[in-house]
Amino acid sequence: MRSGSVSNTAARAVLTAVAVIIGLAVLGMLIRPHFYLFKRVEPGQMGVMIRGGSIHRVVGPGTYSDIGLYVELKTYSTEAYQFSVLDQELITSDNQRIGVVVSGSMFRPDMSKASQIPALWSRYRDVYVNDEALQKVANDLAAQAMKVCVGARNFRESIIGSGRDDLRNCIDEELSALAEPFGLDVSNLTVPNVELSQEVQALLDQITKSRLETEKAEQDRLKAIAQGEANQAEQEAAIRVEQSRAQEEAKQKAILAELTKQQLEAERLVIEAQKNNELLAAQRDLEINTALAAAAIEKAKADLAQEIALSQIYAENPNYYTYKMSLANASAIKDTDKLIFVPEGTFPQLIFGESLRPVVPVETQQMVE
Repeated sequence: MRSGSVSNTAARAVLTAVAVIIGLAVLGMLIRPHFYLFKRVEPGQMGVMIRGGSIHRVVGPGTYSDIGLYVELKTYSTEAYQFSVLDQELITSDNQRIGVVVSGSMFRPDMSKASQIPALWSRYRDVYVNDEALQKVANDLAAQAMKVCVGARNFRESIIGSGRDDLRNCIDEELSALAEPFGLDVSNLTVPNVELSQEVQALLDQITKSRLETEKAEQDRLKAIAQGEANQAEQEAAIRVEQSRAQEEAKQKAILAELTKQQLEAERLVIEAQKNNELLAAQRDLEINTALAAAAIEKAKADLAQEIALSQIYAENPNYYTYKMSLANASAIKDTDKLIFVPEGTFPQLIFGESLRPVVPVETQQMVE
């Protein structure tokens, strides 16, 4: 009996524990919609605090708690969502079919649009919290923007050169305007590719090939012209070099001739200067000799002045001259001198030797006596 009582007690304890657990679970399920504690909103997210089915507050990154009737905190990402949309059935204004790929980034509303989120949340909640829903919106809006922009342009403007940039700008503006009512922002939009049908691609390839061939022919023509101009320029340069060399030689010869002329002129001036110097020297010598002669004459006159005066006196006084002559002759005869007087027109015969005496004829001797 006692063992049966123990078994019943254990069974009641187990049932009680199960009942408590079930009760707590039910209680938790009943009170869970009415509170949350330390729930985080991560960086790059936005939080929407809801009370009783209505938005109570829009919050940024942080940790939040709330208690009330039917409270919850919903979060969504504000980071860039990358999308890419392809539409292969776009018709240009000139009825050409092309395909266009559009890629870009789409952003859900962040704190800068916090005042708009309560009004947008009820309509676009699924777009904010679900990437698939956002991709569907991106597909629809991008397709509409592409149809508007491609339909307003012809084939060439849609695929070639700067027309592609204009097409991208148009799609960017149209898509941004279409996304604005959703609270979405579009940026970094690109048109990485424009697809063509096989027929159009073949025709375009033929056009491109023809254009390239035309451009190549034009380039070849321009190259030939440039080569001819280069050869002509080279020949002209060679001629100019030769002309410059000839002109330089002529210039050098002219300079050399001028220098030679200047040298000869200098030599002539030197010779003339030497001649002038020699002439001046000769003139000086002549003047000096003339002065010396004049001085000698004057000296001679001075030296002979007395004799000239005497000669003048002698000329004016013959007797005095005779007297002076006699005195001179007398003073010239010494005691040892022998005088022989002979008649005029006769010549005495003189014989000299030892113990010889001159013989004079008698007549002459008598005349001498």
